[in-house]
Amino acid sequence: MNKDWLRPLGSTGLTVSAVCAGGSGIAGMPAVFGYDVTRQEAVDLVLRVFDSPLTWIDTSNGYGDGESELRIGQAIKEYGGLPEGFLVATKVDARDGDYSGARVRASVAESKERLGLDELPLVHLHDPEAHDFDTMRDAVDTLMQLRADGEIGHVGLAGGDTRELARYLDLGGFEVLLVHNRWSLVDHSAGDIFRRAVADGLGVINAAIYGGGILANPQGSTKYAYREAQPAVLEAVAEMDKACREYGTDLATAALRHSTDNPDIAGTVVGISKPARVDALLTALETDLPGELLNRLGNLLPEQQYWVEGTKETS
Repeated sequence: MNKDWLRPLGSTGLTVSAVCAGGSGIAGMPAVFGYDVTRQEAVDLVLRVFDSPLTWIDTSNGYGDGESELRIGQAIKEYGGLPEGFLVATKVDARDGDYSGARVRASVAESKERLGLDELPLVHLHDPEAHDFDTMRDAVDTLMQLRADGEIGHVGLAGGDTRELARYLDLGGFEVLLVHNRWSLVDHSAGDIFRRAVADGLGVINAAIYGGGILANPQGSTKYAYREAQPAVLEAVAEMDKACREYGTDLATAALRHSTDNPDIAGTVVGISKPARVDALLTALETDLPGELLNRLGNLLPEQQYWVEGTKETS
């Protein structure tokens, strides 16, 4: 891989590969993704990731009600332990509406048991914007205390709505920021919060770079960020797809590189459900994309009003 493949994750002291394997798709959630992944298929995939240049995988306590972590844990066991320098990043999740400090502690304990790991180097507070901000302080404080007590390594913040996530960053203490569906070829909603995070020394992770699939499969999807895409977005995707094909590449490659080539983004989470996808991913990272194509794609970015957070002043 190129010299920029391994990168510092903000000020954490952790070093990660430019691409992180996404662990949500291997949880076996056909209702969410439209396809199923058996436990053995998931384990085989994680074993393939362990033998690839990727140095980390992203999962969560809540993916498949713990199934993602269980499958990763099984792969770790079959591999004989984690590869040297490999990092498993997970997230604490509410359960049945409970996002108390006690629930955060339980979530961390569950993740350690499923993964078979005594050490969790990076744990995110997951989707806090789905809960009332004023009731979340205990969860935040508990996660910070777990770090202080050495129960976890570093604390991250992971979610979607950047306006709500910014309120949590105001509390201080977070070392990593993960945002999904808000920095892609057709949406730059996360521009402001990414710049803020970098200025504050946080590591930035970009997830859902394909918008849930449309930028990886432009002919087969009409949704962006879990909702029907607006006509202006669909038009932009079609024009971008056409441009990529004219230059002998595909839209998925351009969508990946839009994130990995951004110097503000330390890691890009890419959902992987089949071992062959790892090889395709690595090929995309080595593809030479002409400057003319990149300029053309940049000019096709939909106007701000069509972004997920279209009313927010972002550039």
